[in-house]
Amino acid sequence: MAIHKRIPNFIFLIIVSFFVIASAEVFFEERFDDGWESRWVKSDWKKDENLAGEWNYTAGKWNGDPNDKGIQTSEDHRFYAISAKFPAVNNKGKTLVFQFSVKHEQKIDCGGGYMKLISVDIDQKQFGGETPYSIMFGPDVCGSIKRTHAILHYNGTNHLIKKEVPCETDQLTHVYTFILRPDATFSILIDNVEKRKGSFYTEWELLPPKRIKDPNAKKPEDWDDRQQIPDPEDKKPDGYDDIPKEIADPDAKKPEDWDDEEDGEWTPPTIPNPEYKGPWKPKKIKNPNYQGKWKAPKIDNPDFKDDPDLYVYPNLKYVGIELWQVKSGTLFDNILLADDVEYAKKLAEETWGKHKDAEKAAFEEEEKKDGTVVSDAEDNDDESDGGDGSESDSESKSDTSNDSSEKEKDARDEL
Repeated sequence: MAIHKRIPNFIFLIIVSFFVIASAEVFFEERFDDGWESRWVKSDWKKDENLAGEWNYTAGKWNGDPNDKGIQTSEDHRFYAISAKFPAVNNKGKTLVFQFSVKHEQKIDCGGGYMKLISVDIDQKQFGGETPYSIMFGPDVCGSIKRTHAILHYNGTNHLIKKEVPCETDQLTHVYTFILRPDATFSILIDNVEKRKGSFYTEWELLPPKRIKDPNAKKPEDWDDRQQIPDPEDKKPDGYDDIPKEIADPDAKKPEDWDDEEDGEWTPPTIPNPEYKGPWKPKKIKNPNYQGKWKAPKIDNPDFKDDPDLYVYPNLKYVGIELWQVKSGTLFDNILLADDVEYAKKLAEETWGKHKDAEKAAFEEEEKKDGTVVSDAEDNDDESDGGDGSESDSESKSDTSNDSSEKEKDARDEL
């Protein structure tokens, strides 16, 4: 009888799951299948300076499915910009899920793998580093910097997340997911694993703090913040002040050639007195009246004004990739903007999850065959837990010109 009861429940769960997925609203989804070029516009940004990089349509050098293609940066020391338009999205009252996959085949040393959501009307042929954006999200690597950007535009300012979220730096595909909820909370996932969660109010400085230290408060004169005090019961030993700092060296001997008449009366040299302990001080004891370190009391911040729409982006209409890369080879795929977390997880499993083992096997085979591909996939788990990541390739860039270094700086300043 127990079996008969479980079967209907199981079927019910399947039906519920189906309707949950079916009810997901997908605002934009790009798997880069046939016809993708009609949906995307390659920008002319930096073309006049001969610094605009070209995109390749490929599954990459190693992959889990040669038919699952994306777009990949193809030229070193270049800027890249490409965008796609979709019907305007207002996430008020909705969960917003922004997700995509990234693979750095080049053993990335300095370059971005992030994407942007844009609200303002733009000329897509001129989309570039100066184009205003609403959300910027994804991995960014340059030297010792290895982080997942989560930048929110609010009231005319781009706000970086306070505490950096580590990113993946190996040469395999990884899925990055940014979830924004109507209760002003968020989650950042990498490969369907949550790496950071919190509140818009605490993780970004979007609004002034609700409470501040009272600027008019002063520490009371009788506030006792001494952790220890002299022991009132401790007494200076008798004769303590009579102990000399130095004493005659008991081991010193008068030189044999010393002549008292010519040299005067010989006196032995002095040495520090081991019995001398310095000026007497009473020992310390815990202060029974210790009140702790004084802190100014908090008061309501008169400059704070809550914004119930802190999480809202009412007019998202473009998704774009705009970045600078020292070494090319970053591949983007499976871009999603939707309102359903489960749909996003399902998409990640159907793409990255389905092919990750085969991709890793292909990568390891390529590594053996080529002998030039250096893997840090084995120690990548340590990086994702908050470590400093794999060692930088910056020392290998000895042939990079000073001009190129300036361009790197300019590109990073545009963030």
